[in-house]
Amino acid sequence: MEIFNLDNLFTLFMLTLLQAVLGFDNLLYISLESKRVEVSRQALLRRWGIGLAVVLRIILLFVVLKIVALFQDSLFSISVEHVVSANFNLHSIIVLFGGVFIIYTAIKEIMHLLITDDLSSGNTANSSFAKQLSWIVIMNVVFSFDSILSAMALTDVFWVMAVAIIIGGMLMIWLSDRVVQFLERNRMYEVVGLFILFIVGIMLLTEGGHLAHLQLFGYPVEAMSKATFYFVIVVVVLVDLVQTRYANNLLKLNAARLKRAR
Repeated sequence: MEIFNLDNLFTLFMLTLLQAVLGFDNLLYISLESKRVEVSRQALLRRWGIGLAVVLRIILLFVVLKIVALFQDSLFSISVEHVVSANFNLHSIIVLFGGVFIIYTAIKEIMHLLITDDLSSGNTANSSFAKQLSWIVIMNVVFSFDSILSAMALTDVFWVMAVAIIIGGMLMIWLSDRVVQFLERNRMYEVVGLFILFIVGIMLLTEGGHLAHLQLFGYPVEAMSKATFYFVIVVVVLVDLVQTRYANNLLKLNAARLKRAR
Protein backbone atom coordinates (compact mmCIF):
# COMPACT_ATOMS: atom_id res chain seq x y z
CA MET A 1 0.00 0.00 0.00
CA GLU A 2 1.34 3.41 -0.94
CA ILE A 3 1.95 5.54 2.16
CA PHE A 4 2.58 8.98 0.68
CA ASN A 5 -0.49 9.21 -1.51
CA LEU A 6 -2.73 12.18 -2.20
CA ASP A 7 -5.46 11.03 0.21
CA ASN A 8 -3.03 10.74 3.12
CA LEU A 9 -1.48 14.15 2.40
CA PHE A 10 -4.91 15.79 2.19
CA THR A 11 -5.95 14.10 5.45
CA LEU A 12 -2.72 15.33 7.06
CA PHE A 13 -3.58 18.89 6.00
CA MET A 14 -7.12 18.60 7.39
CA LEU A 15 -5.90 17.10 10.67
CA THR A 16 -3.34 19.89 11.08
CA LEU A 17 -6.13 22.46 10.70
CA LEU A 18 -8.21 20.47 13.17
CA GLN A 19 -5.33 20.47 15.67
CA ALA A 20 -5.05 24.25 15.33
CA VAL A 21 -8.78 24.84 15.86
CA LEU A 22 -9.22 22.41 18.74
CA GLY A 23 -6.00 23.61 20.36
CA PHE A 24 -7.20 27.18 20.97
CA ASP A 25 -8.59 26.52 24.46
CA ASN A 26 -5.50 24.51 25.36
CA LEU A 27 -3.24 27.32 24.14
CA LEU A 28 -5.09 29.86 26.25
CA TYR A 29 -4.76 27.68 29.34
CA ILE A 30 -1.02 27.18 28.80
CA SER A 31 -0.44 30.90 28.24
CA LEU A 32 -2.24 31.88 31.45
CA GLU A 33 -0.76 29.11 33.61
CA SER A 34 2.82 29.85 32.51
CA LYS A 35 2.55 33.27 34.17
CA ARG A 36 2.63 31.57 37.57
CA VAL A 37 6.39 31.01 37.39
CA GLU A 38 9.17 33.59 37.22
CA VAL A 39 9.26 35.61 34.01
CA SER A 40 12.67 34.33 32.93
CA ARG A 41 11.39 30.72 32.79
CA GLN A 42 7.89 31.23 31.37
CA ALA A 43 8.82 30.67 27.71
CA LEU A 44 10.86 27.59 28.66
CA LEU A 45 7.89 26.24 30.63
CA ARG A 46 5.56 26.64 27.66
CA ARG A 47 7.98 24.90 25.29
CA TRP A 48 8.67 22.01 27.66
CA GLY A 49 5.00 21.65 28.53
CA ILE A 50 3.83 21.52 24.93
CA GLY A 51 6.77 19.34 23.85
CA LEU A 52 6.17 16.72 26.54
CA ALA A 53 2.44 16.85 25.88
CA VAL A 54 3.03 16.14 22.18
CA VAL A 55 5.04 13.04 23.10
CA LEU A 56 2.28 11.91 25.47
CA ARG A 57 -0.36 12.60 22.82
CA ILE A 58 1.39 10.30 20.37
CA ILE A 59 1.70 7.61 23.04
CA LEU A 60 -1.96 8.11 23.97
CA LEU A 61 -2.93 7.92 20.30
CA PHE A 62 -1.15 4.58 19.98
CA VAL A 63 -2.80 3.30 23.18
CA VAL A 64 -6.27 4.47 22.16
CA LEU A 65 -5.93 2.82 18.75
CA LYS A 66 -5.05 -0.47 20.45
CA ILE A 67 -7.48 -0.45 23.38
CA VAL A 68 -10.14 2.07 22.41
CA ALA A 69 -12.86 -0.14 23.89
CA LEU A 70 -11.43 0.27 27.40
CA PHE A 71 -12.07 4.02 27.28
CA GLN A 72 -15.72 3.37 26.40
CA ASP A 73 -16.45 0.46 28.76
CA SER A 74 -18.60 1.32 31.76
CA LEU A 75 -16.76 1.63 35.08
CA PHE A 76 -19.62 2.46 37.43
CA SER A 77 -23.04 4.09 37.42
CA ILE A 78 -25.16 6.14 39.80
CA SER A 79 -28.90 6.49 39.96
CA VAL A 80 -31.15 8.48 42.28
CA GLU A 81 -34.71 8.33 41.01
CA HIS A 82 -35.98 11.61 39.54
CA VAL A 83 -32.74 13.36 40.60
CA VAL A 84 -29.61 12.07 38.87
CA SER A 85 -28.47 9.12 36.79
CA ALA A 86 -25.21 8.49 34.96
CA ASN A 87 -23.01 5.73 33.59
CA PHE A 88 -19.34 6.71 33.81
CA ASN A 89 -16.48 5.41 31.67
CA LEU A 90 -12.79 6.37 31.70
CA HIS A 91 -13.21 8.92 28.91
CA SER A 92 -16.04 10.77 30.66
CA ILE A 93 -14.19 10.82 34.00
CA ILE A 94 -11.05 12.34 32.44
CA VAL A 95 -13.05 15.03 30.64
CA LEU A 96 -15.11 15.85 33.75
CA PHE A 97 -11.93 16.15 35.82
CA GLY A 98 -10.49 18.55 33.25
CA GLY A 99 -13.64 20.68 33.29
CA VAL A 100 -13.73 20.94 37.10
CA PHE A 101 -10.04 21.81 37.31
CA ILE A 102 -10.21 24.50 34.61
CA ILE A 103 -13.28 26.13 36.20
CA TYR A 104 -11.46 26.12 39.56
CA THR A 105 -8.36 27.68 37.94
CA ALA A 106 -10.38 30.39 36.18
CA ILE A 107 -12.36 31.33 39.31
CA LYS A 108 -9.19 31.40 41.43
CA GLU A 109 -7.43 33.74 38.98
CA ILE A 110 -10.50 35.99 38.64
CA MET A 111 -10.72 36.29 42.43
CA HIS A 112 -7.00 37.11 42.49
CA LEU A 113 -7.60 40.02 40.11
CA LEU A 114 -10.46 41.29 42.29
CA ILE A 115 -8.70 41.20 45.66
CA THR A 116 -5.08 42.02 44.74
CA ASP A 117 -3.77 45.47 45.68
CA ASP A 118 -1.14 45.64 42.93
CA LEU A 119 -2.02 44.77 39.34
CA SER A 120 1.16 46.23 37.88
CA SER A 121 3.17 43.07 38.39
CA GLY A 122 0.58 40.68 37.00
CA ASN A 123 0.30 37.18 38.45
CA THR A 124 2.64 36.41 41.32
CA ALA A 125 5.26 33.83 40.42
CA ASN A 126 4.45 31.64 43.41
CA SER A 127 4.53 28.20 41.85
CA SER A 128 7.40 25.88 41.04
CA PHE A 129 8.49 25.12 37.50
CA ALA A 130 7.99 21.36 37.95
CA LYS A 131 4.49 21.77 39.39
CA GLN A 132 3.26 24.01 36.58
CA LEU A 133 4.93 21.79 33.97
CA SER A 134 3.08 18.78 35.39
CA TRP A 135 -0.29 20.55 35.29
CA ILE A 136 0.25 21.83 31.74
CA VAL A 137 1.13 18.33 30.51
CA ILE A 138 -1.81 16.71 32.34
CA MET A 139 -4.35 19.25 31.07
CA ASN A 140 -2.88 19.02 27.56
CA VAL A 141 -3.59 15.29 27.63
CA VAL A 142 -7.16 16.00 28.78
CA PHE A 143 -7.64 18.41 25.88
CA SER A 144 -6.10 15.91 23.48
CA PHE A 145 -8.99 13.45 23.61
CA ASP A 146 -11.11 15.60 21.29
CA SER A 147 -8.39 15.90 18.69
CA ILE A 148 -7.43 12.21 18.89
CA LEU A 149 -10.98 10.94 18.53
CA SER A 150 -11.65 13.41 15.71
CA ALA A 151 -8.47 12.26 13.98
CA MET A 152 -9.54 8.62 14.31
CA ALA A 153 -12.81 9.52 12.59
CA LEU A 154 -10.90 10.84 9.56
CA THR A 155 -8.19 8.20 9.15
CA ASP A 156 -6.70 5.04 10.63
CA VAL A 157 -3.15 5.76 9.37
CA PHE A 158 -0.99 6.22 12.46
CA TRP A 159 1.80 8.26 10.86
CA VAL A 160 -0.69 10.81 9.48
CA MET A 161 -2.21 11.38 12.92
CA ALA A 162 1.23 11.48 14.60
CA VAL A 163 2.65 14.02 12.14
CA ALA A 164 -0.47 16.20 12.52
CA ILE A 165 0.00 16.15 16.31
CA ILE A 166 3.68 17.14 15.97
CA ILE A 167 2.88 20.01 13.57
CA GLY A 168 0.07 21.14 15.84
CA GLY A 169 2.47 21.14 18.79
CA MET A 170 5.01 23.22 16.88
CA LEU A 171 2.28 25.73 15.99
CA MET A 172 1.22 25.91 19.64
CA ILE A 173 4.80 26.60 20.76
CA TRP A 174 5.05 29.38 18.17
CA LEU A 175 1.65 30.88 19.02
CA SER A 176 1.95 30.59 22.82
CA ASP A 177 4.68 33.26 23.01
CA ARG A 178 2.60 35.59 20.85
CA VAL A 179 -0.53 35.08 22.95
CA VAL A 180 1.43 35.92 26.11
CA GLN A 181 2.96 38.99 24.47
CA PHE A 182 -0.49 40.17 23.38
CA LEU A 183 -1.89 39.72 26.91
CA GLU A 184 1.09 41.60 28.36
CA ARG A 185 0.52 44.52 26.00
CA ASN A 186 -3.25 44.46 26.52
CA ARG A 187 -3.79 43.60 30.19
CA MET A 188 -7.52 44.31 30.01
CA TYR A 189 -7.97 41.21 27.82
CA GLU A 190 -6.58 39.02 30.60
CA VAL A 191 -10.02 39.12 32.24
CA VAL A 192 -11.66 38.11 28.94
CA GLY A 193 -9.18 35.26 28.64
CA LEU A 194 -10.06 34.00 32.12
CA PHE A 195 -13.79 34.07 31.37
CA ILE A 196 -13.15 32.22 28.10
CA LEU A 197 -11.21 29.67 30.16
CA PHE A 198 -14.25 29.41 32.44
CA ILE A 199 -16.43 28.69 29.40
CA VAL A 200 -13.92 26.03 28.31
CA GLY A 201 -14.44 24.35 31.68
CA ILE A 202 -18.21 24.41 31.21
CA MET A 203 -17.81 22.95 27.73
CA LEU A 204 -15.73 20.09 29.13
CA LEU A 205 -18.27 19.48 31.90
CA THR A 206 -21.11 19.24 29.38
CA GLU A 207 -19.04 16.96 27.16
CA GLY A 208 -18.14 14.72 30.09
CA GLY A 209 -21.75 14.64 31.23
CA HIS A 210 -22.88 13.73 27.75
CA LEU A 211 -20.31 10.94 27.53
CA ALA A 212 -21.56 9.61 30.88
CA HIS A 213 -25.22 9.87 29.74
CA LEU A 214 -25.78 12.14 32.73
CA GLN A 215 -29.37 13.14 33.50
CA LEU A 216 -30.30 15.77 36.09
CA PHE A 217 -33.94 15.83 37.22
CA GLY A 218 -34.88 13.88 34.12
CA TYR A 219 -33.11 16.21 31.67
CA PRO A 220 -30.11 14.81 29.75
CA VAL A 221 -26.89 16.84 29.70
CA GLU A 222 -26.01 17.74 26.10
CA ALA A 223 -22.46 18.51 25.01
CA MET A 224 -21.74 22.09 23.99
CA SER A 225 -20.81 22.09 20.32
CA LYS A 226 -17.62 23.74 19.09
CA ALA A 227 -19.73 26.08 16.96
CA THR A 228 -21.60 27.27 20.06
CA PHE A 229 -18.32 27.60 21.97
CA TYR A 230 -16.73 29.83 19.34
CA PHE A 231 -19.92 31.86 18.95
CA VAL A 232 -19.94 32.57 22.70
CA ILE A 233 -16.27 33.57 22.54
CA VAL A 234 -16.97 36.01 19.70
CA VAL A 235 -19.86 37.53 21.67
CA VAL A 236 -17.72 37.87 24.83
CA VAL A 237 -14.89 39.55 22.91
CA LEU A 238 -17.26 41.92 21.07
CA VAL A 239 -18.99 42.91 24.31
CA ASP A 240 -15.62 43.64 25.89
CA LEU A 241 -14.49 45.71 22.90
CA VAL A 242 -17.71 47.76 22.92
CA GLN A 243 -17.55 48.19 26.71
CA THR A 244 -13.91 49.33 26.53
CA ARG A 245 -14.65 51.79 23.73
CA TYR A 246 -17.68 53.14 25.61
CA ALA A 247 -15.68 53.53 28.84
CA ASN A 248 -12.92 55.41 26.98
CA ASN A 249 -15.49 57.75 25.41
CA LEU A 250 -16.98 58.46 28.84
CA LEU A 251 -13.54 59.25 30.23
CA LYS A 252 -12.86 61.66 27.35
CA LEU A 253 -16.26 63.29 27.85
CA ASN A 254 -15.71 63.73 31.59
CA ALA A 255 -12.21 65.12 30.97
CA ALA A 256 -13.63 67.64 28.47
CA ARG A 257 -16.32 68.73 30.97
CA LEU A 258 -13.75 69.22 33.73
CA LYS A 259 -11.57 71.24 31.37
CA ARG A 260 -14.50 73.52 30.43
CA ALA A 261 -15.50 73.88 34.11
CA ARG A 262 -12.05 75.21 34.95
